[in-house]
Amino acid sequence: MYQPLADLLRPETLDEVYGQEHILGEGAVLRRLIDAGHIPNMIFYGPSGTGKTTVANIIAKQTNRTLYQLNATTASTADIKNIVAELDTFMAPNGALLYLDEIQSFNKKQQQSLLEYIENGKITLIASTTENPYFYVFNAILSRSTVFEFKQLSPQAVLQAVKRAVEHLEKRTALKANCEEGTLEYISAACGGDLRKALNAIEVLFSAGVPQGDTLHLTLEDAKVVTQKSAMRADRDGDNHYDLLSALQKSIRGSDPDAACHYLARLLEVGQMQSACRRLMVIAAEDIGLAYPMIIPIVKSCVDMALMLGMPEARIPLGDAAVLMATSPKSNTGHVALDSALADVRKGKSFDFPRHLQNMHADTYTMEREQGYCYPHAYPNSWVKQQYLPDELVGTKYYTYGENKLEQAAKQYWAAIKGE
Repeated sequence: MYQPLADLLRPETLDEVYGQEHILGEGAVLRRLIDAGHIPNMIFYGPSGTGKTTVANIIAKQTNRTLYQLNATTASTADIKNIVAELDTFMAPNGALLYLDEIQSFNKKQQQSLLEYIENGKITLIASTTENPYFYVFNAILSRSTVFEFKQLSPQAVLQAVKRAVEHLEKRTALKANCEEGTLEYISAACGGDLRKALNAIEVLFSAGVPQGDTLHLTLEDAKVVTQKSAMRADRDGDNHYDLLSALQKSIRGSDPDAACHYLARLLEVGQMQSACRRLMVIAAEDIGLAYPMIIPIVKSCVDMALMLGMPEARIPLGDAAVLMATSPKSNTGHVALDSALADVRKGKSFDFPRHLQNMHADTYTMEREQGYCYPHAYPNSWVKQQYLPDELVGTKYYTYGENKLEQAAKQYWAAIKGE
């Protein structure tokens, strides 16, 4: 029976698990729990191919517990009841570990069906999810579980496993692999941190290769074919999608055009052009703002052009917009001022208008005939000193001029006019 290479080479000890030293390294909390044999209910959170299932299997082996595996996309509460029915029998003499993959696919009622069994200790739950458990797992389960995050594997960590896979296949096929320079490194990077994808690519290369004597040539060109497009994480609604958008904005805000292009490219490559367009327009107003107000219509024009053109040409105006914003002066003073005002309004600081700011219709229907409003355009420099804030807020400052050239020029202009 065929067994995938990724399963054949599945680590059997914690020391063989790649790239999760922060939770499995010597002295790390999860490592200490496993070594002590005291396994709490846990949720493993992280991208595919990072070792979640492998670690669950190792835990079961080291603690001599029966491991039941269910996938929440296809399992039901009946499957859980069937597992419980086997407890306290020769099938699970030391209790059972239930590994529930993709727990976010269980609805609230299905997740709640687990509570009785994990509370009385009949089942120790190890759930895994690629989605943020704090959003997708119900509080009743979260409060009874400890969350451990599995990180996306680095290319260096994947490369170790890839080399091990090549050695294994050399022994199995009695062939010597002659790897073109950069081939294994390319596969390790192109898998997007998913070790399973990397090992599958190696297996395909060996299967498709044409031996020359006792040698099998593995070429970079073939590696690019079998990996196709990088297995980047970019779900439409999950954490990674918003992490990408956040990274794009923070890179532009931090004035790093190279990082801005990198994250924009990742969004475009996985078909998230509209999300990228929306975020670029937000950045124009939020992070460049009053330091270069013309950036707003410029970015809007770039976005309009991109949406009219579609990919791949859309990358041209969007790239211009990203680089222009990353290299522009920055100011957030406008929206910070409004946020401060919103905070006061939400605290109930919505007081009566100064009489002279009221609509003119008040003069028609009330006894007060004289509004006392001074029309600024009738005065030099279109400015006259008068009160605008409600009496209770006189003296409140929401806006502070930014340190950029444009706002400092405005500050000097008004200081001269107002005699400040």
